Amino acid sequence: MLSAGNQRLPVRQGYLCRSGTGRIGFVPLVAASAAVVCLLVVGCGSRDDVYVFRWAGSQPSQHPRSQSMVFFEKELERRTGGRIQVENYFFGVLGHEREVMDMVATGVLQGTRGGLFRDANPKYNLFLLPYLVSSWDEALALMYSDFTQRINEGACENGYHVPACGTSQGFRVHTTSVRPIRMPEDLRGLKMRVPPQEPILVTAQAFGANPQEIPFTEVYQAARTGVIDGQDNAASNLWDFKIHEVQKYLSITNYSIGPDPFIVSLRWYERLPADLQVIFDEVAREAIIYSDQLNRESEAKYLDLLSKELETNYLTPEALESFRELSRGVYKYFVDKGDLTWDEIEEARRIAKGN
Repeated sequence: MLSAGNQRLPVRQGYLCRSGTGRIGFVPLVAASAAVVCLLVVGCGSRDDVYVFRWAGSQPSQHPRSQSMVFFEKELERRTGGRIQVENYFFGVLGHEREVMDMVATGVLQGTRGGLFRDANPKYNLFLLPYLVSSWDEALALMYSDFTQRINEGACENGYHVPACGTSQGFRVHTTSVRPIRMPEDLRGLKMRVPPQEPILVTAQAFGANPQEIPFTEVYQAARTGVIDGQDNAASNLWDFKIHEVQKYLSITNYSIGPDPFIVSLRWYERLPADLQVIFDEVAREAIIYSDQLNRESEAKYLDLLSKELETNYLTPEALESFRELSRGVYKYFVDKGDLTWDEIEEARRIAKGN
């Protein structure tokens, strides 16, 4: 049994990915392009009886997600006796999330984690619904449930293997350069950066903001030059990408905590011998649990660091209720669209609350 916070989980066959040593940190664009060419030349990610798993993400090497991939790399290579070799690429050196996800789809890379999980299964959007969960305990209970396992397995239909799914770094909070966010009307008309994730875009619209889809690697420059007035993200991302240098206010809205599925090329995974598949999934699951532990333990630290640089406010109960009221339209939007059902939403809520 593995533990994550106060959650206890059985290790199941079939899900997880592994970690990088940080052998590549930040590299110039030319070097990154050369790396992509090398990956293309190598081809499908295996040589003789050694299988190569190349993973890429946007966060720097010290970020909890990256550190969990360092763990993954070391453990997978150790437990397979080197039969699987892991190469991790951090800090977006191979491109932003859209580019990396496309590389996984075409086989240039074998895995990633990040915001383009809808490609794997549109049902992952459910976890981004505003105020679906209200605490880490609720989030982990939902992510480690059979309900989420079914969504993981559904990714196979789109060509992906997802051995496990955790939380995407922590609860999302808002930063702005114009004014603090104390009530929904404070967001009205602000140019707020959103990732290419429809639930967050629709939520921003419901809250009255003017959403701007921009890759997170470009947010610093967009905020510095006034292209955007603000954004929202997990505290760890805000600190690691130095967003506090180009914003003035931090508002603890905690309106969403997204999924973090470990996305793997199904075609590559199916080429593994059965014994390696079992080990791969075990280590991947452990890496996700480790990532969640790091994120949960570090969230308060990151918020403390940010609050020393930014004017910080927390939502009052009255404000929280106003945001929750506006969130109802977001739920209805996705039900009416046919992506989700009310039964799925209610099941997720019951699981999160331990019912």
